[in-house]
Amino acid sequence: MRVLLTLLLAALAAAAPLFEQSNFAPGPGGLPEGWGLWIPNEATAPEARVDTATYRSRPGSLTLIAAGATDVLGGWERTVQGIEAGQWYRLIAHYRAEKLEAERRQVVVRLDWLNADGKRAGQPDYAWRFTIEGGWKRLVHEAPAPRGAVAVKLQLMLWAARRGRVFFDDVSLEAVPAPQPRPVTIAAINFRPQNTGSAEANVKAFLEVIDRTVPPKTDIILLPEGITIVGTGKSYRDVAEPVPGPTTARLGEAARRHKAWIAAGIYERDGAGLYNTAVLVDREGRFAGKYRKVYIPREETEGGLLPGYDYPVFETDFGRLGMMICWDVQYADPARGLALRGAELVLMPIWGGNATLARARAIENHLFIATSGYNYPTHVIDPNGEILATAAADGAAAIVTVDLNRRYVDPWLGHMRARFMKELRLDVPVEPPAQE
Repeated sequence: MRVLLTLLLAALAAAAPLFEQSNFAPGPGGLPEGWGLWIPNEATAPEARVDTATYRSRPGSLTLIAAGATDVLGGWERTVQGIEAGQWYRLIAHYRAEKLEAERRQVVVRLDWLNADGKRAGQPDYAWRFTIEGGWKRLVHEAPAPRGAVAVKLQLMLWAARRGRVFFDDVSLEAVPAPQPRPVTIAAINFRPQNTGSAEANVKAFLEVIDRTVPPKTDIILLPEGITIVGTGKSYRDVAEPVPGPTTARLGEAARRHKAWIAAGIYERDGAGLYNTAVLVDREGRFAGKYRKVYIPREETEGGLLPGYDYPVFETDFGRLGMMICWDVQYADPARGLALRGAELVLMPIWGGNATLARARAIENHLFIATSGYNYPTHVIDPNGEILATAAADGAAAIVTVDLNRRYVDPWLGHMRARFMKELRLDVPVEPPAQE
């Protein structure tokens, strides 16, 4: 019994967080014990104090206040020892912001790793994923300690804010197991029907290519833009249909047969409106959602198509995915909007376009992008912009398995997905000036 008790106590001790604190109280000089201030420029330092009236669990939160003619920059920090290089850690911090102009960018919580000399090891890791709990945002970030790290600074900061305040509470850091790989097998179809005369014949031909080329245990199958019109000689109005409707039903049958998700571009009729739409069906053949092309080129506008107004992200059994269509790749905001909403993989049915821009969208947003096209390469791109698989022949498929849990880290810049989320400027006006 004593041995079992000893083992149990050892296990509990091993599972205890390296650091955990709420109930902040001012100490000598007004700073809580163990906490200091990160102030790169005294002239633009925020007011830092413990607020005993605003807190999440127990009285006392770490507070930063901006109220002046100049942006403030600075925050709280605390060094935690006992870090092991290669070990994964989970940072949790709660915050509540008031009257900030650009909260997503201005509230910064990060891990700044240190080596034995007290200098930076690797690059900092930024917390950006959050949930909302009782009026507080709960930030959670998991990352491995880089080579040479023996300690880490927990930093709770306010960056470039002129007004407003932020309260931090319930902060913890604990060792966690490394995440398991999250493999997803993608099959992007390269096929262009010719002289079929009908949408129904097109869909039948596409389904035959799927049956011929897609291997078992594929997770997501991607078809091109406008599968109901290419090669038919029909107009948008001729082939437009409700969504869900006949084509989603037939795609659903194929999805059930292959036990895979399927995405494809079709033309949608909704009341009097016509839309260039990407549809998604799940492994059970159920309609899972749609995306209406936001950027409609003049050729499609002249054909009567209307634009969409949203960048939806869909929860699947393997991760979060978004969809873009063709001309969307010419502009930065579709992929950016999907990334900000948490998409990990973007599916892009496309007719033709600029392949360099697709690689740029993958790099700048740190996303996997799969494309299926006619006058555009059918391929899968990783977050570094590298092409992982290509289908060059008509009737072939680009097939590859990617790991959505893989961290893509630049040795000089760090984990760019997190940096992108924290440093992206959405608060700067971009309207063109009026012409005189």
